[in-house]
Amino acid sequence: MDTKFKIRKDDTVQVIAGKDKGKRGTVVRVLTKKDAVIVSGVNIVKKTMKRRSQQEQGGIAEIEAPLHISNVAIVCKKCGPTRVGYKLDGDKKIRVCRKCGEAL
Repeated sequence: MDTKFKIRKDDTVQVIAGKDKGKRGTVVRVLTKKDAVIVSGVNIVKKTMKRRSQQEQGGIAEIEAPLHISNVAIVCKKCGPTRVGYKLDGDKKIRVCRKCGEAL
């Protein structure tokens, strides 16, 4: 069974460990089976691409590689990188910042 994560697609996150530590970007994709996320503009690697058709050109492309989910932290608008908590708002469960309590 896939695990559930507190970070979702289109969240703004900051890298807290690794070669791109301190960089921010939005989550493009969450890979639940690998416990990883792909963040726009972060962890850029060069990959060789094979030509698939006559018009398409092959060569070396720069793509975003997955980062382990433990190496990113969600960014609160008020207080910066933080952890995620949950609060019940009536019958809805909303994500909140652990530092200031504001909804994420």
